[in-house]
Amino acid sequence: MCGIVGAAAQRNVTKILVEGLKRLEYRGYDSAGIAVLSNGELALRKALGKVAELEAKCIANPVKGQLGIAHTRWATHGKPSETNAHPHYSDHIAVVHNGIIENHAALRADLKSKGYEFYSETDTEVVAHLIHSLYELTGSLREALRQAVDAFDGAYALGVMSTRQPDTIVCARSGSPLVVGVGIDENFIASDQLALRQVTDRFIFLEEGDFAEITTSAVSIFTVDGTPVERDIQQLTDAEESADKGEYRHYMLKEIHEQTKVLNNTLQGRVSKTAVLEEAFGTEAKAIFDQVESVQILACGTSYHAGMIAKYWFEDWAGIPCAVEVASEFRYRKTVVRPNTLFVSVSQSGETADTLAALRDSSGYLASLTICNVANSSLVRESDLCLMTLAGPEIGVASTKAFTTQLVALQLLVIALGRRHGLSSDKEAELVTGLHQLPDLCAAVLGLDEDIQTMSEAFSEKNHSLFLGRGVQYPVALEGALKLKEISYIHAEAYPAGELKHGPLALVDSDMPVVAVAPNDELLEKLKSNLEEVQARGGKLFVFADQRSGFENDDSTTLLNLPHVPLNIAPIIYTLPLQLLSYHVAVLKGTDVDQPRNLAKSVTVE
Repeated sequence: MCGIVGAAAQRNVTKILVEGLKRLEYRGYDSAGIAVLSNGELALRKALGKVAELEAKCIANPVKGQLGIAHTRWATHGKPSETNAHPHYSDHIAVVHNGIIENHAALRADLKSKGYEFYSETDTEVVAHLIHSLYELTGSLREALRQAVDAFDGAYALGVMSTRQPDTIVCARSGSPLVVGVGIDENFIASDQLALRQVTDRFIFLEEGDFAEITTSAVSIFTVDGTPVERDIQQLTDAEESADKGEYRHYMLKEIHEQTKVLNNTLQGRVSKTAVLEEAFGTEAKAIFDQVESVQILACGTSYHAGMIAKYWFEDWAGIPCAVEVASEFRYRKTVVRPNTLFVSVSQSGETADTLAALRDSSGYLASLTICNVANSSLVRESDLCLMTLAGPEIGVASTKAFTTQLVALQLLVIALGRRHGLSSDKEAELVTGLHQLPDLCAAVLGLDEDIQTMSEAFSEKNHSLFLGRGVQYPVALEGALKLKEISYIHAEAYPAGELKHGPLALVDSDMPVVAVAPNDELLEKLKSNLEEVQARGGKLFVFADQRSGFENDDSTTLLNLPHVPLNIAPIIYTLPLQLLSYHVAVLKGTDVDQPRNLAKSVTVE
């Protein structure tokens, strides 16, 4: 959630850096700082709290220069303080850093043995000292950075400057985003292009492993082995950067298609190639996670469905008891709290009244953690720990990208806790490898949009629908039914497919579409048997199935084949076609897709 801004210009960069940090405030942070090359020396200004505090310091004690880097910090190593705030420095070197260096302790010990002194509790001060030590050997800032990153385990986006190369910023990324802003006789870096929209509309999006060297007159990019490489410059329009529908007819459709990007954003800097970097949950996370014996999830609506899915993961992979309840019911009943239970709230807005009240009324819990999409919201401020979903603004009332990014965040939490309860490193690596496949598989499923639009025509004149799933796909079915009823006003219910014979089968006839989600998992054959019961009653099936599942189109079945996916991300991937189905049905029925009747985006009253 940290933010980076850097500038090399022929004008004073202080205001550019501070304005860039303001534009990154949405990411959440606890301190801010800048380093500017002023009269041949590093001038640092740091402040605890808001960027406004840093800005006030820069006004009270002005600093001017044409080269600088800046940062907003979310504490991962060491408490929020000015000492721990970035930039960190080592003699003539200054560094800003997003991400987590997992092996910082070993590197710190080695650097101490070489005489380096440490003043902060951060992993980033290790980065500064290591680059300094390598600069002394190489005499090149870029080569020192290239050699330094070879020593790092974890994730990083780095911006580095030195008084000995007074016109240059070098940067690198691995597992955490970084962009280069291209100007006229000035160039920039940032963790998000939004930070630089006041100075340029042209950007180079660095790829995994890239290094870059920027001056006022040039941008040079190199691969991980130091080979020069060209990257395309992309010119962005205001529509691409604002909360605008752009080329899409509705916000909801735009937000569905943004999931490829935001799922990746939610992973960036929080996972290495094979492991979850649990420091992303905050400085107190490890001490709290070490004590967790059970989990209580509280949420409402779509977020409640995310919690229901996470319950399967907690108990299957991690062996941790997990209870999930609707916040509006939980807060009005007497509860029994198990020892060392982590209270987890899930909310898009962070202001959901019932969920917030449940947190405020909670007692007897080990600690509280919120998964949320809005920095500085009430739930974020009042919880002990938080993990931001980084879905970006969600305008459509029916939640889409917020839901899937919540699932990613919850899966990271399950893995972080699970490694303390028997989740092996091999299993963790398998799960994380699956998460890394999310963006590509998401794009593949969204590419089926036209087929789903065709399928939706069968629903346009219907008044009722039934959604079915088994196991972890049952909450996915619940979410699919919720989306359809929210925006198309078709009455939709969801059931575990095994419950058909216990009542819902009485509703099935040729006029009631039955939607089923069918990944190729251990319950597939059971699901097929349940769906045969629907066919025997003349029901019309609409099946979203793994391409290897063996379903076929026939008179009673309309099939949409989905790519084969790792089972740990199947609930996320199978949600996408249900979102598109509900959207296209609503368009056909002519309803207000983005603002359905009687509903609000953020439910801040009971």
